[in-house]
Amino acid sequence: MKTPFGKILAILVLTLAIGNISHAQDVLSPADLLALKYTRTNQLSPDGSQLIYSLYTPRNANEKAGGAHSEYQLLNLETGQSTALFGEDEKFKSPSWNNDGTQLAVIEKTDGKNQIWILKDNGEKIQVTNSQTGVNSFKWHPNGKAIAYIASQGKSDKQKELDKRGYNFIFYEEDIINDNLFLQEFDEDFVTTELKQLTKSVNVWNFEFDKQGMQLAYTATPLKLVDQNYMFRKIHVYDLKSEKVSRVLDNNGKLGAYSFSPDGTKLAYAAALNINDHAVSQAFYIDLKAGITKNITPDKYKGHISWVNWKSDKELIYFAGEGVNNKIFTFSLKNEKRKLILNSQNSGIIFSSPKFSSDFKQFIFTGSTPTDPSNIYSWNGKDELIKITDINPELANKQLGEQEVIRFEARDGLEVEGLLIKPVGFDANKTYPIILFVHGGPESHHSNGWLSRYATPGQVMAGKGYMAAYINYRASTGYGVDFGMEGFMDPAGKEFDDLADAIEYLIKEKGADRERVGMAGGSYGGYASAWFATYYTDYVKAVGMFVGISNIISKRGTTDIPYEELYVHSGKPLEEQWQMNLERSPVYYAHKSKTATLIYGGAADPRVHPTQSYELYRRMKMNGHPAVRLVQYPGEGHGNRKQVGQIDVLYRQLAWLDWYVRDLKPLDGPMPPLDISDQYGLDW
Repeated sequence: MKTPFGKILAILVLTLAIGNISHAQDVLSPADLLALKYTRTNQLSPDGSQLIYSLYTPRNANEKAGGAHSEYQLLNLETGQSTALFGEDEKFKSPSWNNDGTQLAVIEKTDGKNQIWILKDNGEKIQVTNSQTGVNSFKWHPNGKAIAYIASQGKSDKQKELDKRGYNFIFYEEDIINDNLFLQEFDEDFVTTELKQLTKSVNVWNFEFDKQGMQLAYTATPLKLVDQNYMFRKIHVYDLKSEKVSRVLDNNGKLGAYSFSPDGTKLAYAAALNINDHAVSQAFYIDLKAGITKNITPDKYKGHISWVNWKSDKELIYFAGEGVNNKIFTFSLKNEKRKLILNSQNSGIIFSSPKFSSDFKQFIFTGSTPTDPSNIYSWNGKDELIKITDINPELANKQLGEQEVIRFEARDGLEVEGLLIKPVGFDANKTYPIILFVHGGPESHHSNGWLSRYATPGQVMAGKGYMAAYINYRASTGYGVDFGMEGFMDPAGKEFDDLADAIEYLIKEKGADRERVGMAGGSYGGYASAWFATYYTDYVKAVGMFVGISNIISKRGTTDIPYEELYVHSGKPLEEQWQMNLERSPVYYAHKSKTATLIYGGAADPRVHPTQSYELYRRMKMNGHPAVRLVQYPGEGHGNRKQVGQIDVLYRQLAWLDWYVRDLKPLDGPMPPLDISDQYGLDW
């Protein structure tokens, strides 16, 4: 019996539809995750009509090893259209409009040195600097007739000759070459006139002009050391007329953004509460004439303020993280009242600190959501945020795990918050393997946006049938200084107990399988992973320790931020904490480990020295541990910048967790294959 043509057509249409549904519901693969693009806002035009932003496109597996490709895009905010700011053969960096938006300055490598050029509308470009060492960064003077820039003072002729002859010895932390601040003036035709060196005998990290061009503020330390940048930067106010520093602010500890009021009489800045505060958490302003400083942060504030600026001479605007959400407030200097103007909990978008127009009617952010890693959003100050770009349209065809905010009670009764990504196709009547991805710092936290990266691939795990949890454990930011201080002088104490309590909660309340629990994290998250591989070994089947701490004692002697570690973490000299530091070190418990332990990190890491990985590996191996592996990435520091290392971390971590957590392979059996290059996506 023949089937009618109409029925055949209907079956064909239905089959095609089912095929399309199946395609539309593909889960996020590792390759998909590695291909995602990201954005960063650079500068809003003075009239608020255009935005320069950076677009980052990851390299594929077959390209030369390196970081993501970046290009500058010019976004018309009225039409929503983006175009490349420069041609493919133009290797310009750091584009910046002058104050009226009529000229664009860029950095271009010239004779091997970065120099500043002015790009004219007719295609002509004019070089306005001739730095012997190259320009690091720059800003236009408000009058448009000068540019200030930071550059290294360079080696002396004698030092160069010694290097040439092979006497290029390393004098650790003594042969430091500082960066200083210069002002290059030019006429209306950009013909250079006078060059002034504004600073000497210090290292300048960044700077800001006031709107009148009468003064600038810069942050400086005695030496160009990252530890000094973290802990000891002071804000200097420089009078451009007298050519002298008029004031040095008494800011203390870590420092964030700072800016002059429109009339130049005040300076606002975000900073730590004190030297022991482990993160920027407060908003301050100072009356520069009277020298009176005011902290506008609410007392016992349950959040962290990381950015502050001016709406007007009498009103501030600041950006804060509160738990898993971000908020923007205004603050009146007159009546000291604050007003919440934007809340990510309402918009569903985790937004960055804004670029905004002078009339306060155009705001631009980068933003993410649980299903979208990065896009540009605009806001008029009243209505909903508008998504302008769509840089990863392929995500619309991916089925992602549902993300929810979770809260549980820790063993001492304190509420702890986090985020849970459920498996794709989640069934509340089933149990699932679970991975905890632990953030670093610990002065950091997870917000309710996109969480998946190469080392913390929650949505990839969701597509493979896992739960993925991201816990804002004790000492995380976003919950106030008191919460952040819970880890002070107590490493691996309450902070990691919270992770153990999170596991118990997820098993009892959310469907996690007690027999299939894993953990992975980087830096302090790597420390947590090592702690659970040893001290808390009964909780987890396998861990991934990425650039993690294994021995606090030796870590304190090898890190490039020893004073940061002392002031905001340890609180006392090592000589007063030998035993406590030893007992809070995973190596101390390595002989107890029953957890498959993958150790990996950069071979050139200055923050957590590679020997931290060697120590845990060696202690485990010498105690007969059958499932420990150490992988090092040449040339990489504290996290992998090149795509080759990111690719390996993602696939190697997945293979390790699948082997021991999902598939429950025996600890004393074969380990996963060492060579996983067939998964990289290489063309042979």
